[in-house]
Amino acid sequence: MDRETQATVRRFADWRWNEVPLHPYKEDGAAPFRAITRQTLFNDPGFACELRYFEMAAGGHSSLERHGHMHAVLILRGEGHCLLGETVFAVRQNDLVTIPPWVWHQFRATAGAPMGFLCMVNQARDKPVLPSDEELAAMRRNPTVAAFLDG
Repeated sequence: MDRETQATVRRFADWRWNEVPLHPYKEDGAAPFRAITRQTLFNDPGFACELRYFEMAAGGHSSLERHGHMHAVLILRGEGHCLLGETVFAVRQNDLVTIPPWVWHQFRATAGAPMGFLCMVNQARDKPVLPSDEELAAMRRNPTVAAFLDG
């Protein structure tokens, strides 16, 4: 949306928002992820934030990354797990996940059902950083994290 927009109502049906383009999760495809799409619902410089909806197919996952900006994720449907640092949390509908800056994180939908979530981020934000081979090896030393990463 641009600043000229006075008021907008977006309808949510069949796990898609009306009149909002559906995009690939990541534009460049450099980060590993699976079966996830993105819709930008709100992007207004006056608020300096962006509200996005992500939909993961059953067994899908976001990229494992960290970055300097904080974000908040509200699970709208489904269930799965999320990695925050060295802790794996079970997440389900209506859970709110707050991700501080520079914390490794990833979301994974369960194998049985899709998972959809809203994500609020800064409009101007830094690029995500993917783990190096050494950082990934260090994460995998934690058996719970290794089991999460192996799906």
